[in-house]
Amino acid sequence: MSKQLLRSGTSIGANIREAQNAESKADFVHKLAISQKECDETMYWLELLQATEFLSQEEYNSMNKEAQELLKMLRSSILTTKQNLTK
Repeated sequence: MSKQLLRSGTSIGANIREAQNAESKADFVHKLAISQKECDETMYWLELLQATEFLSQEEYNSMNKEAQELLKMLRSSILTTKQNLTK
């Protein structure tokens, strides 16, 4: 599980980096959408690691809070960019 967490967690940043170099606004949205999915997957792995007591409640709360904040930022960026595409 920890390896899956590492993969999904690092994929978030990698896809955000790719979005920064997107070829179009649609490509930017697509890359951020992948980051959003990876962030959600990361939260899933955190939940499992906490449920199996690999993470303490305090560790889980801290990491999950950060992931939730990142997920909100990604969603906001995606929605804003999509709205700007329709204008």
